[in-house]
Formats: sequence, structure tokens, C-alpha cells
Amino acid sequence: MSGMNTILYPNVSRVPTNPSVSEGQRTPGEAPLQKGEFDQSLQKALDSRSPNVIQPAGPALNQVAQGVKFSAHATQRLRERQIQFDQETLSRLSDAITKADGKGVQDTLVLTDKAALIVSVPSRTVITAMDRNNLNGNVFTNIDGAVIL
Repeated sequence: MSGMNTILYPNVSRVPTNPSVSEGQRTPGEAPLQKGEFDQSLQKALDSRSPNVIQPAGPALNQVAQGVKFSAHATQRLRERQIQFDQETLSRLSDAITKADGKGVQDTLVLTDKAALIVSVPSRTVITAMDRNNLNGNVFTNIDGAVIL
């Protein structure tokens, strides 16, 4: 056993017979690779998404929608608080950031009908989000402007 090269594939539903051959290089008679559980779950999640609603996609999100990016922290907060934006709201958010930029604002509070967002204006990135219904008693710091939509 000392001369054997043993490779372990944990949590893999099927190991390809020849891993050095990609799907495009397979011969016509060879069976295609089967999709694993992860691929199937990912496809199911993508198929179930509504095209008119932005739902942040992952912890390392740098998704751009209407010229607005969402940080990983903001994405997590939006998910936890079940806040979703339609294309119209994203367009209004983008316009609000453009207006704040025109006034020289660096970090702004943007109030929408659903959420309060802290946005880094120069990078057009939403830093964090809070449900609009739970704003009473909160103090927002490190901002130099506010836009109410």
C-alpha cells in the first residue's frame, strides 16, 4: 500500500471514471456525468427564484442590481429579516444613491417602504439593512446624509 496513491472523495455521490477527461472531451459512446445532489439542489433553487425579486444569493455576495451592490453583511440581514426588493425599488435606490453622490455624501441612510439601508455611496454598496417596522429607538451613526424614498 505504500506505493498506492489513495484519494478520498468525501460526500460525493458519484466519482467520475476518468477525472482527467472533462465533459466536453468524452467520447460519443460514453455516458455523461450524472449531476450530484449539490448541482440538483442549486438548480432547483435557481429555478424557484422569481425574476422580478432580488434575493441575495450567498454569503460572499457581490451581486449588482440596478448598479447597486449588496455586501455579505447586508445580504445576511436581508435574509434574516425577510426583506426583498422589486426592480422598481432597486431603481429608486439607485437614483437615491446618485442624488446622495451629487451632494458629496459618503455614507447615507436610505429609508424605503420596507427597510432602512446604510449605503456606502462611492462604492454604491448597501452595507447593512434593518426592517422598517423595527426602527423605533435605533440610533444611526457614521452617516453624513439620509435619503427617504
